[in-house]
Amino acid sequence: MRRSSTDESTYRRSPSPQGKEPGFARGGPFRRYSSLYGRGDGGDAGGPFFGLHANPGPKAAQARCTSPKGTKYVVFYLDLSFIFLLELKRCGMARGCLQGVKYLMFAFNLLFWLGGCGILGVGIWLAATQGNFATLSSSFPSLSAANLLIVTGTFVMAIGFVGCIGAIKENKCLLLTFFVLLLLVFLLEATVAILFFAYSDKIDRHAQMDLKKGLHLYGTPGNVGLTNAWSIIQTDFRCCGVSNYTDWFEVYNATRVPDSCCLEFSESCGLHAPGTWWKAPCYETVKMWLQENLLAVGIFGLCTALVQILGLTFAMTMYCQVVKADTYA
Repeated sequence: MRRSSTDESTYRRSPSPQGKEPGFARGGPFRRYSSLYGRGDGGDAGGPFFGLHANPGPKAAQARCTSPKGTKYVVFYLDLSFIFLLELKRCGMARGCLQGVKYLMFAFNLLFWLGGCGILGVGIWLAATQGNFATLSSSFPSLSAANLLIVTGTFVMAIGFVGCIGAIKENKCLLLTFFVLLLLVFLLEATVAILFFAYSDKIDRHAQMDLKKGLHLYGTPGNVGLTNAWSIIQTDFRCCGVSNYTDWFEVYNATRVPDSCCLEFSESCGLHAPGTWWKAPCYETVKMWLQENLLAVGIFGLCTALVQILGLTFAMTMYCQVVKADTYA
């Protein structure tokens, strides 16, 4: 009798992986099953049933096929977790650096702001008590010590306030604004210093001419600041006039000088003989005093530049740390 297709399907062999049809004589199925249980040849009885092995079933085959993929997934997740921990550590370190720079910059700008308050207070006091103190130039009557201190103090206070708020709030816009303003001030100061040393001769001639014009405003109504400034300079530096005491003769149209030029101050002593007056020119005397104290002036300028560079460094470091923290977040 012929077997039915149903009976025959139970004995039908699956094709080998090489696409060949191995028979029992060649040990095909036994080779395949013996390799499953650790045997290399298919002729020997390699299983517990002496070569008669049952079909391993779909679950065993699925487990054997999917085990490498599972291992790869486990390794991938372990690598991902390790990378995540490293990034978390780097984020924590960046946050710690950000906090340190934040408090340093806040302290720096707080001192900066307090210094601006002090400068502004001195300027207001001079303006209230001394008028336009130290106004020597007739071309720039508003260029007085009081006005300069008021403008400088206000600007320093504004820059310090922007830096403090930018540091405490970790605001990138305010930090960048603080950096740009401080950089502009630093570049302006450097430009003025370079131009001053490059054109010192022309500046000397122009300054002397302007100061001589200012002498004609001495003692006139509305020029109390200029009068006080010349009186203080001639008394403290023991000098008279811009380039000579004869500069005052053109002002008074007579052989006369202010009483502040006298060796011994007394009422109307400027009407006496020239032997009772100071002979040194005020411009050269003040210039020599500045040259003698050039070291102190240089140290002051260097400290100012270092403070500004320190502020620029803090601002840019803080800005970069905020950007990095936002990127990690």
